[in-house]
Amino acid sequence: MRRTNWRMAAVGIVLVLAAPVFFISMLGAAPRSNDPVALMQTVGQVAGVVGCLGLVMAIIGLVGKKRE
Repeated sequence: MRRTNWRMAAVGIVLVLAAPVFFISMLGAAPRSNDPVALMQTVGQVAGVVGCLGLVMAIIGLVGKKRE
């Protein structure tokens, strides 16, 4: 039997939801940038990493660890 880590799963879900919100919110700041293409490439990479990290955390938290 495995024990679910609900805190890690919740943080992972929040990160998965925060990544696209961050990306969409930065779309408003891109036109004011000196190089909007480079800005959005960086924002996309950061949002992708945060989303993937959140997904991994959610899966690990839901799978849990073995009880002793």
